[in-house]
Amino acid sequence: MPQQVLKPGEFRISDLSSRRETRFDMQPDSDSRAAIAEQLGLIALKKLRFSGKITPSGARGWTMTGALGATIVQPCVVTLDPVTTRIDEDVERRFLPAESFEEVEAGSEMEMPEDTSAEPLGQIISAYDVMVESLLLALPQYPRADSAELGDAVFAEDGVTPLKDEDTKPFAGLAALRDQLDKKS
Repeated sequence: MPQQVLKPGEFRISDLSSRRETRFDMQPDSDSRAAIAEQLGLIALKKLRFSGKITPSGARGWTMTGALGATIVQPCVVTLDPVTTRIDEDVERRFLPAESFEEVEAGSEMEMPEDTSAEPLGQIISAYDVMVESLLLALPQYPRADSAELGDAVFAEDGVTPLKDEDTKPFAGLAALRDQLDKKS
C-alpha cells in the first residue's frame, strides 16, 4: 500500500522520533497567504509565520508547541475601512490516542472539556492546520478603525421627543433634582 503524500507542514507519526523533538518553521508564500486570507474572510494576510516543535508526550502522545505571528487586514465593523492588526500568539496542542477521549453518541449532549488543547491522534500531525486554526481563533472579532465612531441612533415618531441613553439611567432624574435644590438653597 503506497504511503500518503504529505503536504507542507504535515508530519507522519511513524516518521517522528520518539526520543527527540522535531522542529518546524512555516512561512507560507504570498499565494498560500492569499488562499488563507480568502478562507478566513480577511482583506489581506501580509505576514504569517508559525514555528515550533513536536515532542513525544507519554507513551503514545505528542505535543506541539509553537509561536504564531501574523499581520492581518480586516474590514472595520463600522466603516468597512481596512484595519491592520498584528497577532503574536503562543500555541500548544496535545495529540492523544483516540481511547483517551470519551465516546459520545451522535445527537447526545456533552460538556465542553476543560482542556481544549487536546486532539485525537491520527496518522498525521498537521502544523499547517494548527497554524490556520490558531490564526482564526486569534482574529479580532470586531476590528475598528481608530477614526471609527458609532454615533447615536435615535428612533422616534414625528413630533415625539426621542428617549436618549441618559434619560434611561435610574439616577439621572435624582441628580437633576439635587442640582435644582442646590440652586434654591
